[in-house]
Amino acid sequence: MAAAARKTAPAAQSATSPTRDFIDHGYHVFPNGVDPGAATRLLTRLKATRDWDSRLFLTEAEFDADPQYVGVNPKPGRNLLEGLDDDLAFVERDGAIVSALTELLGEGYELMNRKVVCGVPAKSVPAWLKARITDNPVNNLGAYVKPQYRDVTYFYGIDFHQDLIDFKDREADFITLYVYIHPVTRHDAPLFLLEDSHRLGATVFPHDLEKNAEGWLYRDGKGGWVQTAQKLLVGDTGYAAMWHACTLHGTQPDAADNERLSLRYLYAKAPGARGVGIDAVNASLKGPIALASTRQDLDARGAARVKANSVNKA
Repeated sequence: MAAAARKTAPAAQSATSPTRDFIDHGYHVFPNGVDPGAATRLLTRLKATRDWDSRLFLTEAEFDADPQYVGVNPKPGRNLLEGLDDDLAFVERDGAIVSALTELLGEGYELMNRKVVCGVPAKSVPAWLKARITDNPVNNLGAYVKPQYRDVTYFYGIDFHQDLIDFKDREADFITLYVYIHPVTRHDAPLFLLEDSHRLGATVFPHDLEKNAEGWLYRDGKGGWVQTAQKLLVGDTGYAAMWHACTLHGTQPDAADNERLSLRYLYAKAPGARGVGIDAVNASLKGPIALASTRQDLDARGAARVKANSVNKA
């Protein structure tokens, strides 16, 4: 096969720099996380904003009367984190995080987006909705949530994907930072991440993945392939990790009794920055760092037209 990549050991969490971790494995875990006390205080504030249960959702009749599949995610003017700059300082001004972002993206790196992501537990998803979304590769529930609650992104599992999926024609000059604001175990819809999957660069979603004894065989559709190890991102309050825009990751439906609330940031390279960590990472990849078309799972309305989901086999 044309572009086989060597198998490598799991990434060390503190022995190397964030840039080295990104080059070697496509992600970096912060060994000390962020302040758990501040995370707990933020969680308390967020939990008080609504009932995080089945009352989030439209009825089947309400949805069918006016189905909307686009424009249902948080956006400026409709984002639960707006106005919470002081509450978020424990992440955004954390010394280790600022240092890592500066190393990878340069001085003056830019915040593209920040939001709350909610993994919705099975008990909170209405039966009519479960029947519709079973085995969809991307179960973003925003279309089914009452409009006043669309200031959060709600998921009921999402197949392995690259965060480049939402950015046609954009180079992978940004990274994702993810923070758990309460303990996340195997049953709390943790993220599954495929180490070394970034090596093939940008590929179209849904991705060509085959489960095997060593993890997943990942193919790029052009003769390139890489054997990846499956990394389960679990940890206590304040757990923090970041990854490359071409690193495959996903979640299974939330099997716990409670919702999983996390912070998700996108940070971009500083304007005009040259020779920063992300440039070295991208130069090491075996495939493109941008795509004119990033996915082929949606119909013209934005509704799912593919029934397939690899991460549920993880």
